[in-house]
Amino acid sequence: MEKITKTFTAILFAVTILTISCKKDETPVSNEPTANYKKVFRVVDSIRQALQTSSGKVIPSLNVLINTPTEEIFVSSVPQNGVPVTRDTYFRFASNTKNMTSAAILNMQEDGWLHITDKLTDTIPGSAIPYVPATSAWNIPYKNQITIEQLMQHSAGIYDLVNDTVPGCGGKSYTAYIEGLDPNHQFTAGEFANQLRINHLSNFLPGTNWSYTNTGYALLAEVVGRVYTFNKGMAKVYTDYLHDYLVGPSAPVPLGIRFPYLATDQLLPMPFIPSTAYHENGETITYSNCNMSANVSEGNSYGTMRMLNQYIRSLMTGSNILTPASVNLMQTDISPGSTTYALGCAYQKNLGFGHTGSTHGYMSAMFYDPLTGVSVIGMLPVWDFTNGMASYDHANLEMILACYSARMALGYPGYK
Repeated sequence: MEKITKTFTAILFAVTILTISCKKDETPVSNEPTANYKKVFRVVDSIRQALQTSSGKVIPSLNVLINTPTEEIFVSSVPQNGVPVTRDTYFRFASNTKNMTSAAILNMQEDGWLHITDKLTDTIPGSAIPYVPATSAWNIPYKNQITIEQLMQHSAGIYDLVNDTVPGCGGKSYTAYIEGLDPNHQFTAGEFANQLRINHLSNFLPGTNWSYTNTGYALLAEVVGRVYTFNKGMAKVYTDYLHDYLVGPSAPVPLGIRFPYLATDQLLPMPFIPSTAYHENGETITYSNCNMSANVSEGNSYGTMRMLNQYIRSLMTGSNILTPASVNLMQTDISPGSTTYALGCAYQKNLGFGHTGSTHGYMSAMFYDPLTGVSVIGMLPVWDFTNGMASYDHANLEMILACYSARMALGYPGYK
């Protein structure tokens, strides 16, 4: 269900990589309405109203959380009589999950549990166990050349079974086709690997180019689970590691973010914001319960805007799970074929380092700017396909514009 186009990604990330100066800061939360709150609200509200006018559709909310070195401001623009979102409203983080997966893998590297330059056919340090199963189902194209690092960079050439059409699937992606047959189907990384194998699907030779792929990150879930299983001596999965080390009660910065991987785990906690998708045929779909098993490791996390802000600020300032050296590697180990995308992390000028996401009607962004110490989180619970990808991309870019505009309202550099 992840819907990120190469064109949009190129627009979003077409900027220069910078390195980070790490420091920790704690800032008070502003009690609305302050003068700065009003400034941020005005610009975000004007963008939501303009988007609603241009689309001819109800835009239920546009939400921005901006955290400067001195204050944290959250605004939620809604139509008249609408219900505002809060800092603590749950929604689906989508591809922001990729940054969390990369943080987990780099932490494993710090502990000596893996090396990101290892190939998938190499063995887990201290074992005779390969990173992915040595079975025929896992004989994906160029398997013996693909490294963990390349999967993190989107440079492994892995075909995207979530977004791109697959032979035998009626002109649909593999996940869309299977979900059409059974909305509650339990997807697995092994299932994806087998599809790549039987259809000989690959975009290019590993390490020679860049192509955004959700499936590549789905394969990383298998790596994380197998490495954790070996080191703990008991069966573990990707979600276990993320909970135990990155976001759970024993993590350096406990956050409460969750990573559902079972097809039956479809509910968001209360309070949550449902999302809306407008389609070309006039159909309107509202999402709340979702089967996220097709998106494990690449887009399955959920939480609140407060959680997402705490995560990206603490990670990028070196005060979370990673050392400053690993944070720097995450930011600067740029993929071949890209000028901006590194290890589950991209840089956008005057927003900083982070990621964006789009799944099941939710659009979001998280960025931290080391030059100013400003983090910004944006969220729009709408997909607009009324005019195809043109209207979808427009809404997504308006959400990013709201993040820029919030910075500019407080006197920080923006998109100009």
